[in-house]
Amino acid sequence: MSNTTFDSLTHKMERAAAGKLIDVALSHVNQDRQKAMVQMVDFAKQFYGDSFSEETYDHARLVLGNPDSKWSKLINCVLDQTNPNVARTTTLNLGYEAFFRGTKTIRENRVKYQCNIPWLILFDPTSACNMHCVGCWAGEYGHKNNLSFADMDKIITQGKELGVYLYMLTGGEPLVRKADILKLAEKHNDVQFAIYTNSTLIDEPFCKEVVRLGNIAFMLSIEGTPSTNDARRGEGHYDAVMHAMDLLKEYGILFGTSICYTSANLEAVTSDHFMRMLCEKGAHFGFYFHYMPVGNDAAPELMPSPAQRKYMIDRIRYLRSEKSDIPFYPMDFQNDGEFVGGCIAGGRNYFHINSAGDAEPCVFIHYSNANIHDSSILEILHSPLFMAYHNGQPFNKNHLRPCPMLENPELLRQMVHETGAHNTDMQSPETVDHLCDKCKAYAESWQPMADEIWSHTEIKESRYENYKDWKPVV
Repeated sequence: MSNTTFDSLTHKMERAAAGKLIDVALSHVNQDRQKAMVQMVDFAKQFYGDSFSEETYDHARLVLGNPDSKWSKLINCVLDQTNPNVARTTTLNLGYEAFFRGTKTIRENRVKYQCNIPWLILFDPTSACNMHCVGCWAGEYGHKNNLSFADMDKIITQGKELGVYLYMLTGGEPLVRKADILKLAEKHNDVQFAIYTNSTLIDEPFCKEVVRLGNIAFMLSIEGTPSTNDARRGEGHYDAVMHAMDLLKEYGILFGTSICYTSANLEAVTSDHFMRMLCEKGAHFGFYFHYMPVGNDAAPELMPSPAQRKYMIDRIRYLRSEKSDIPFYPMDFQNDGEFVGGCIAGGRNYFHINSAGDAEPCVFIHYSNANIHDSSILEILHSPLFMAYHNGQPFNKNHLRPCPMLENPELLRQMVHETGAHNTDMQSPETVDHLCDKCKAYAESWQPMADEIWSHTEIKESRYENYKDWKPVV
């Protein structure tokens, strides 16, 4: 028997065992919710072992065994509304495939191949979008490019070989390609998909298929009140999101939010009223993204001021704490660097493939020197720009200044020039000098406040070690 065949059989047996453990825990959900949660911790320990300390497991049992803790309330909300097949498939794909088996394989491959290996891959099925949001590049691209089904299948097949079991889809509007996405989710039912969408194409027939497959979740774009949202996204969009939320909740489909915060909306998108509304509609987690001045037609005035960014840091940390009784877990892509060791792009934790097949270090960094049409995933990760990221991370020891574009623009300028990467903007190519010049003043104004906040931060060493310090998990 070949090693490949043996590994495949071992994988199938482990997945089957994980599925049985999940079934046992989920079967107790309606009988003794807190007991089921503690069982899930014990289930996790069987697979993760000493990857976490005994104190960590004990703390998880204590928190999840308490029905009044914030985490218990949040998980209860999710369990109460999630379809059983969606809950089981997501737990199996994220908990076993991505977090356990995937992480182990990724760490081994980082050492083996001496390059970044991501935990997730983000790709754009299409450049087409049915909206034209202010400051967004996607709405200007038009129906120019699409990844074929074979392209997307290749990305996932090669990604799984490296240990990647989480795939996020953006665009354009990914749901323009509904049929192919469903076909992809069926063929690769062992991976988890998360789709960033403007919500307008979510309907009942589509929801029924998503429930049947069980491995698709959604991140819905919304930006505060009807007025703050529709001012950027167009009249009627807020109502469309509300309708989509109602459908997803009715069918028991997992969904969260994707929120771009700007100088004009950041208070509206973090208010107690807004957060409680999201929970009532069925969203209990979400990503916040700092507005990036990407593209020749970007609107730099939408970038938050230093004081506004500090407000976001404080506000998000508060919403995650036990001090807030709102069962919602927000994640801040720009301000949570201390928890992931700075910049996660360039394949360190993720990278982006656009609808033309260009591999970009980050969804906000539109430069590339590799394409999925003529390179494998591993060849992309070894390409000059990606290796520049690999060799340069972290780009700043202050993880509140993690980005080589927004907070350290001289570094992106240097990497692009030295690697000869080309701009991938499909509408109006932007030079790296033009982009970095827009970020220079912002970086200089943010640095003093960022350094002051960081000086009072307890965590000076990242909780999440870069792969250079990792050893393969045996």
